[in-house]
Amino acid sequence: MSKRNMKEWSNSIIAQKDVVAIPIMTHPGIEMIGKTVYDAVTDGMVQYEAIKVLADKYPTAAASVIMDLTVEAEAFGAEIVFPENEVPSVTGRLLTDEAAIDKLEVPALNKGRVAQYLKANMLAAKNITDRPVFAGCIGPYSLAGRLYDMSEIMMLIYINPDAASQLLRKCSDFILRYCLALKATGVGGVVMAEPAAGLLSNDDCLRFSSIYIKGIVEKVQDDNFMVVLHNCGNTGNCTEAMVATEAGAFHFGNKIDMVEALKGVPSNKLTMGNLDPVSLFKSATSDEMYKATTDLLETTKKYSNFVLSSGCDTPPHTPFANIDAFFEALHEYNKA
Repeated sequence: MSKRNMKEWSNSIIAQKDVVAIPIMTHPGIEMIGKTVYDAVTDGMVQYEAIKVLADKYPTAAASVIMDLTVEAEAFGAEIVFPENEVPSVTGRLLTDEAAIDKLEVPALNKGRVAQYLKANMLAAKNITDRPVFAGCIGPYSLAGRLYDMSEIMMLIYINPDAASQLLRKCSDFILRYCLALKATGVGGVVMAEPAAGLLSNDDCLRFSSIYIKGIVEKVQDDNFMVVLHNCGNTGNCTEAMVATEAGAFHFGNKIDMVEALKGVPSNKLTMGNLDPVSLFKSATSDEMYKATTDLLETTKKYSNFVLSSGCDTPPHTPFANIDAFFEALHEYNKA
């Protein structure tokens, strides 16, 4: 399998006249193959089949693996709840105090469902050859929050920044190893989801998230592998800190003004977003979806690095009529 040069791929998207779409979307594929979310998040083959059926159906510029922010926490030993048709979630608190951070072991890659995710990525990279495949992983601050509790980590960074930094180092160490393993599957990059860092000020985001992400980016990103940093918590307060990670591309959620986000990102980096996955993709009429997509394309038209996307992973039971309307609006816009 010949490696795709992701820098050239990115530059070609910026250079071309047409806007491309990379929605973060796996759930519709799970429904197309008649499986449950539980099947897909526990079985790499099922997840791959869902990704593949969507790649065959829709003209996305890249295929994306499911955004499941429990895989890494589970590997560390966190307890996970698995509803049949919803995304899994972390329950309880793995680390109850600062002493527990000290004792925390960085897990091997054979823990939890990591192997199933590596399998899904390997199969996708091998069988979807007409476009890059983006793996998924969690960001260090978001992982720390899942292990220590989200409101507790917010306090810890002020009360005991050294303990917080120790936890972030352990989280980053694991994420780095996971990213290297994902890279070895042959995928073109990884969408790193760091939504919890969107709750921080720019300075705190730099100190407790971006510096760790930059360390990972420096070790995994190259011509053939791109880190796409996703932060759907950012309302504009930490775009600068996101850019400081030197990730290859950036993905924004629906809470931010997309034009403001584009202004904050260098024009040579793909900047993706940001149609609301719930109020638009899942709950709107297809006419509303079409209009919202067209409006976003119009407002971002002077930015050649803009990539049309959902603000986050499209949820289960998103109507196909709305996904069709999204692509139809893009097609009509490019034709005009």
